Amino acid sequence: MNFAIVGCGFIAKKHAQAIENIEEAKLIAVCDKVTAAMKYYTETYGATPYTEMTDLLEDEQLDVVCICTPSGLHAPLAEAAAKAKKHIILEKPIAMTLAETDRIIKACHENKVKLAVVHPNRFRPVVQELRNILDKGLLGKISHASCIVNWNRNQEYYDQAPWRGTKQYDGGVLMNQAIHNLDLLLWFMGQAEQVFSMEATRLRNIEAEDVSTGVIRFKSGALGTVQAATTVYPRNYEESITIFGEKGTIKIGGANALYFEHLQIEGMTETEAQALKEKVKSDPWGTPGHQHIVSDMIEAIKEERNPAVTGEDGKRALELVLAFYESAELNQPIELKEGDYACR
Repeated sequence: MNFAIVGCGFIAKKHAQAIENIEEAKLIAVCDKVTAAMKYYTETYGATPYTEMTDLLEDEQLDVVCICTPSGLHAPLAEAAAKAKKHIILEKPIAMTLAETDRIIKACHENKVKLAVVHPNRFRPVVQELRNILDKGLLGKISHASCIVNWNRNQEYYDQAPWRGTKQYDGGVLMNQAIHNLDLLLWFMGQAEQVFSMEATRLRNIEAEDVSTGVIRFKSGALGTVQAATTVYPRNYEESITIFGEKGTIKIGGANALYFEHLQIEGMTETEAQALKEKVKSDPWGTPGHQHIVSDMIEAIKEERNPAVTGEDGKRALELVLAFYESAELNQPIELKEGDYACR
């Protein structure tokens, strides 16, 4: 199938590499307002360059569009792609508001095209193993969970482009970095019902937050805590999710949540636990998540099914971020009721 990339910034290279690694995929076009940004893709992959999305979408050979622009531009571009009958792989977050998200999902449904949102952490080997443990019910009733993203994004990172760290086009640590972990938390724990959050902009010269803490009550009755920051010195320190159940405790962690840091389950011997830890450790990254998403999109089209990470999945993660934002602004708990939240 033929792919195009819209927005040739940093993340676009991951899409291009994923497409190149899949036999059934080919990158045939790229689109960016800055001609120089497309040079790498035209020279490396032979992709046709376009400076206008409308011209790109007229290519009848094009099957799938990967949208890699600043987040605040996702909605109009995704709507245009859907109306042109092109399937869509959309970088996270799906959009900046729920109203924009609903427009994207509606356009895809009306035009019968597939929509996949890029939450690649779901495909990490340790995450897949944890999901398998939860699916088997080996932890029993879940008491609570914690989610931590203590990373470094220095001022140079934010100064790379004028849209970084803005509320309109990017958001802060929750919207840009921790949204992947919030997606995993929802995937593991189920629907969130209530949140309370505090946030601050402590060290970076940006409009959005660089540190955030919050608590969640899930529909199941379980509780969760979230801590996220880009202020950690001097480099990424910890990305982890810990789940506490009546029959076990599991922590996946490290600087990038790639390993079992703690694995203790009723009935599982120390030898079995160590074997599972070593299995993950032998190939912690596995196949790149973007490659999984591109490959899954091809299979979803062929099999006429939904992609593994749907627009609705992307919406749930966004809804949680926006609820955190509103709670911090109002300094009060927020009930999650779909459609209530808009980015400040």
